[in-house]
Amino acid sequence: MLRWLLFLPLVILLALFALSNTEEVEIRLWPFELAWLTPLGIAVLLLSAIAFMTGAAIAWAAALGARRRLARMERAAKLLEAELASYKAREGAARHEADLGRPVPATALVASERR
Repeated sequence: MLRWLLFLPLVILLALFALSNTEEVEIRLWPFELAWLTPLGIAVLLLSAIAFMTGAAIAWAAALGARRRLARMERAAKLLEAELASYKAREGAARHEADLGRPVPATALVASERR
């Protein structure tokens, strides 16, 4: 809902800008003899949209490395969590065996307990 509260006034402002600036302007690109005759408001809005999309693409590309690192770290965290769960399961089984009076296999002990 908050997104619409911010977005709607901006759209209204842009529409009013385009409607208020209806003078025709000729847009040219230097090395070419192409010319585009359009209302000033539309030309400014179109060029602003192109600049915004270019900036968004640059920001997205700049964040690619961080997203890749994040994905690697999430995979590593899942592997470590699975390893920790297996150690806890082994420890629980070893404690159960010890409570029953059975000898605990050496593989069930964590390295710090083998001293």
